[in-house]
Amino acid sequence: MSKKNKKNQNNESKEVLQDEVQPNEALNSEPQEQDTPEVDDKEKKIAELEAALEHEKEKYLYLMADFENFRKRTLKEKADLIKNGAEKAMIDLLPVVDDLERALDAISKGGDLDSLKEGVDLIYGKFVKYLESQHIKAIDSTGKDFDTDMHEAVTMFPAPDPSMKGKVIDTTIKGYMINDKVLRHAKVVVGS
Repeated sequence: MSKKNKKNQNNESKEVLQDEVQPNEALNSEPQEQDTPEVDDKEKKIAELEAALEHEKEKYLYLMADFENFRKRTLKEKADLIKNGAEKAMIDLLPVVDDLERALDAISKGGDLDSLKEGVDLIYGKFVKYLESQHIKAIDSTGKDFDTDMHEAVTMFPAPDPSMKGKVIDTTIKGYMINDKVLRHAKVVVGS
């Protein structure tokens, strides 16, 4: 080939390459111009979502901190309640103790037996009122049907008549309930 032909051929191949490149450049440049608003919208949306996620993380952390504080405060209150729970009960019992001390003092001085009995009865009445204020009541047992939920049989004794069979004949130690729960079972003698 001659130099002229080679030159022409090179020029032609350059033109062909330029023609091929130009359409590709045109294709590449157009989508970039179209993608720019979409990319901006996507980036804005991502930024908004990241900000919302960060806000939710902060709310979650505050909520967890509040819950942890609540849990610690509740545990402390519960421990204080257990530690000092009997305080009110003991404060209410102190007047009964004072009355018993006065009764013992009167006994040691050799006071009138009738007035001592009356004083002890008053103390007993005060104590029973205190128990009632604490929702504690005695279990009425004698003459009732034997109930294993409330009674503990100490012994069985032949029933004086057939109607007393399976019933409580005598109560040796009173039972007590607190809020419909047995605090102490009554120890009883059951008729057989």
